[in-house]
Amino acid sequence: MKYFDAHCHLQFESFYDDQQEVIAKMKEEGIGGLVVGVDLESSKKAVELAEKHDHLWASIGLHPNREKDERYDISYYRPLAKSKKVVAVGECGLDYYRPQEVNDEVKRKQKAILQDQIALAVELDKPLIIHSRPSKGTMDAYQDLIQILKEAKMKSSNLRGDIHFFVGGVSEMRELVVLGFTVSFTAVITFARDYDEVIRQAPLTSILSETDSPYVPPTNRARGSRNDPLAVVDVVSKIAKIRSEDPETVRQTLLQNAQNLFKIEHI
Repeated sequence: MKYFDAHCHLQFESFYDDQQEVIAKMKEEGIGGLVVGVDLESSKKAVELAEKHDHLWASIGLHPNREKDERYDISYYRPLAKSKKVVAVGECGLDYYRPQEVNDEVKRKQKAILQDQIALAVELDKPLIIHSRPSKGTMDAYQDLIQILKEAKMKSSNLRGDIHFFVGGVSEMRELVVLGFTVSFTAVITFARDYDEVIRQAPLTSILSETDSPYVPPTNRARGSRNDPLAVVDVVSKIAKIRSEDPETVRQTLLQNAQNLFKIEHI
C-alpha cells in the first residue's frame, strides 16, 4: 500500500453504480481507505464494505448534523465495533455552520452526542474521527471541541483521533496536536490557499491525507463532479509541495501516520 485515504464515504449513493470498480482501482493503485459512517445505517454499510476488502477499514458514528434524524444509542453501535475492520469511532463532533439555526439547545445536543461517542472510543480504545466546523468568521466549534477534549483527556489518557477536513488555524492545530490528535486535509488544498500555513506549521507526523469523497474533487477534475479516494494521491502531492519537502518522504510519513493512529499492521 502506498497511500491511505483517512476519510471517504464509499457507501454513499453516489458510488452505487461503480462502487466495486472504484474499490478495485484503489487496490490496483495501492490506496487503502477508511470508510466513515455518519449514522447507524451508513456505519453498517461501512463495516460491510470493509469486511469484503482487505484494503478498506471502517469507522462507525453519528454526524452532528444527523442528530435530528437519529437518537444516538451506544448499544446500537457497540455490536458493530466487534468487527476487526472497525478501527475508529465517528464521524462525530460539532457543527455550528450548517444548521439553519445554531442555538444553545442545538449545541447542547451536539455536545451530548459527542460525549457519548468519546465514551465509546475510550471504552474500545479506538481513535475518534471528528467533524468540526465553526460558524462563519469564528473558531467557536474548535474552541468548544478543544475544551471538551481537554476534559476527556484528563480522565482517559488513551483518547486520540483525527480532526477531519481541518479548517482551523495554527493555534487550534497546535492545541489539538498536544492532545494527541492528527489533522487531515482534503483536495480542497489543491485550489484554496487558506490551509497552507497550517500545513507548513503542523508536524508532519501529525498530518493525515483524506478525500472526504464523494465531496471536493481536486483541480484536475471538473468542479462539482464526484470525487473518489484515488484523489488522495493529489492531496499527498500538494502537501509535499506546500511544505517544500521530498514527496516520497511525505508519502511514507503520512502512510505511517495512518498506520499508527488506526493500528493497521499490514499497510
